[in-house]
Amino acid sequence: MPADKKAFVLRINPDTLKAIEKWSADEFRSVNGQIEYLLQQALIESGRAKDSKKK
Repeated sequence: MPADKKAFVLRINPDTLKAIEKWSADEFRSVNGQIEYLLQQALIESGRAKDSKKK
């Protein structure tokens, strides 16, 4: 992950946020970290980003 990150506002359904808060706590991540992780996984699965763990 690059050290430089861009901040932006995210509007999200309260029930979705609640579920992500629970999920992130279960995996010992921040909510921001969990959302970033999920987005990265979706990009990898769709072939739109490289899997940084694969060499």
